[in-house]
Amino acid sequence: MPKLSRSDALFLTLKIFLSLAVIAAALIVGFFLLIFMSFGGIWTITMILSLFILPLLLPLIWLNKKKRYLVGYGSYVLCFAILLGTQLGIRAYNNSITIDTAPAINVHEYMPFDEGSKIVKIDSQTLSFDGVPERLLPKIDGAAAAFPVYSAFVHAVYPDTVGFNTKDGAFVYNNTVYGYRALGEKATDIFIGAAPSEEQVENARQLGTTFEYTQIGSEAFVFFVHRDNPIESLSVEQIKGIYSGEITNWSEVGGKNEKIVAFQRNEGSGSQSMLIRFMAGTPIMPPDTQTSVGGMGDIIEEVADYKNKSTSIGFSFRFYVEGIIKNPDIKMIAIDGIAPTVENIKNGSYPIIAPVYAVTYKDNPNPNVQKLIDWMLSEEGQYIIEQSGYVGVGN
Repeated sequence: MPKLSRSDALFLTLKIFLSLAVIAAALIVGFFLLIFMSFGGIWTITMILSLFILPLLLPLIWLNKKKRYLVGYGSYVLCFAILLGTQLGIRAYNNSITIDTAPAINVHEYMPFDEGSKIVKIDSQTLSFDGVPERLLPKIDGAAAAFPVYSAFVHAVYPDTVGFNTKDGAFVYNNTVYGYRALGEKATDIFIGAAPSEEQVENARQLGTTFEYTQIGSEAFVFFVHRDNPIESLSVEQIKGIYSGEITNWSEVGGKNEKIVAFQRNEGSGSQSMLIRFMAGTPIMPPDTQTSVGGMGDIIEEVADYKNKSTSIGFSFRFYVEGIIKNPDIKMIAIDGIAPTVENIKNGSYPIIAPVYAVTYKDNPNPNVQKLIDWMLSEEGQYIIEQSGYVGVGN
């Protein structure tokens, strides 16, 4: 074997080093690609290919001039291209058969004091916080579904200089999960929405905070399916059977011979907490990564609330589905033959009523908190609740 010159030895070493580097990078990147693919990370995959794999291949192709290297690395790139194309095809197919009914409320469409805002606009004749120092304004927060309501409260009684979503502002939006955390930490004064989960109550207790509840309205907790699903009504027991995992096929409840895909929310969200209360001790089947979805507020909660195939079922609150989402491809189903209408909420015939609370904490030293709560129960406050799409406590 002829002795290599120093330059040839360095060149060979470089080729070996780069080859090993590519193999190691391919294994690492391939592992992460599988993870990202499971979450549908199309653009992440593309970015990895562009920034990591292809640049590593180019020097190897330049160093290894023999055709077999070009063929080998070309095949490597081709495999990734096929993988990416397949994933894009799967994504396109899933989008064609799924429905995004995310709680994608655009808060900027419901801001107080904006001329084009969609909120109910009144100027209170019985309560005004004009001239009240910022530190004494009750810090009000709430769930996504309640945002139009408490934004209208702010419009009616707060000064038009009130800040929104700032650390020291009196008008914030944290959603249910982070909203109850903030209230437990006494960083806010009032939370508008569904009742907290047992875990949220316990977390607040450990911080020395006791929640107090004032019902200011009523709402329907609803279940919905794809419009192509022939099911129009389910009984309370049938829904409990679906979410406990005892009923797994639509044919068991009068539908098609298809597997039921039952979606759930993230722990601590208002609707998931309501599902737990609705199940009344019946164990809920654990969701998998495909049927567990979050709300809004962080990276997880920015994903769609529900992605409904024609065989799936989801849950939310009536006003959210009917007044904010307004997705024509889903339909709310009746419970025990009773539709979730405003009239059926008022007369009490709909079986699953969800109270809307103004939640505060015990011994809050700010006197304006109770003034605002009392005003919410007044004729003006109840008018806003009713006109926003909820049912007032007077009914």
